[in-house]
Amino acid sequence: MSNNKKNVVWTKTPVVILTAAFCCLLWGSAAPIIKIGYGLFQVGADDTPSVILFAGVRFIIAGLMVIFAGSIINKKFLIPKRKAIPYVGILAMFQTVIQYILFYVGVAHTSGVRVSIINACGTFFSIAVSVFIFRFEKLTSAKVIGSIAGFLGVLLIVTNGENISGVPFSMLGEGILIISTFSSAFAGCFIKSFSKYEDPVTLSGYQFFFGGCVMAFLGLCLGGRLAPASLTCIPLLLYLGFISAGAYTFWSILLKYNDVSKVTIIGFLNPVFGVIISAIILGEGKEATSIYTLIAMLLVAVGIIVVNRAPISALH
Repeated sequence: MSNNKKNVVWTKTPVVILTAAFCCLLWGSAAPIIKIGYGLFQVGADDTPSVILFAGVRFIIAGLMVIFAGSIINKKFLIPKRKAIPYVGILAMFQTVIQYILFYVGVAHTSGVRVSIINACGTFFSIAVSVFIFRFEKLTSAKVIGSIAGFLGVLLIVTNGENISGVPFSMLGEGILIISTFSSAFAGCFIKSFSKYEDPVTLSGYQFFFGGCVMAFLGLCLGGRLAPASLTCIPLLLYLGFISAGAYTFWSILLKYNDVSKVTIIGFLNPVFGVIISAIILGEGKEATSIYTLIAMLLVAVGIIVVNRAPISALH
């Protein structure tokens, strides 16, 4: 298939919506599954070295999955171009190492419901970074209004903690999660920029693998250990690897062929899926159905839709 034909397929609005929604479903399940994984691998919330090691193993698997699948699809082994190696390194640091060390530590110190809503900050940060730093887009009143609504939702979820789950705001939990989304925003814009010079699937695969190796090495050096409790640990790790391999690969392809806003508007489903899955898997139904959580989720979802609103003529 030629590059032009790929471009036609990946810019079709139904394809963008369905693919982005699938990515959001995968991402929404990440926090609950990670929290279950901590229990299965006997990783304590305060055992940061083991948390980092656990994250590293996941992303090594994710990287190998992407490289393997991409090689089969392209009928040749994926190897990044020499000039793209620095891009792989930059992405590995922002999208995997920095973002996910912070994310995994944050997940260990708060609920799955809170993680799902706070993680939506990445959408608003990505627009800000795209507008003010990378100059991919222009600032509009819709982006300003939507961002304010979204941040009010996040503010509600972190300042009314005692009313929601009995747990107040924690810098090691909610605070560090907000910082991780800022790293994610830079990563998204880097992907759009770097994919002009290298296939996004190749970029994703190698940045996951090398980022995972860095985290695993760091975790081991700091004394991290994993103690699998049963054989169910294996499919759990494989699923976590697939979340990253599948979601980020498809998301990277969408970002390559579309405006950041056109893709990230679907991100309103991310907190929705995350809250629902946390309620089902982690038994956080009471928190998920709290009036504060519902209002926060609504504000975030509306904010994402408004901030990414585009003229109909801009959609294909």
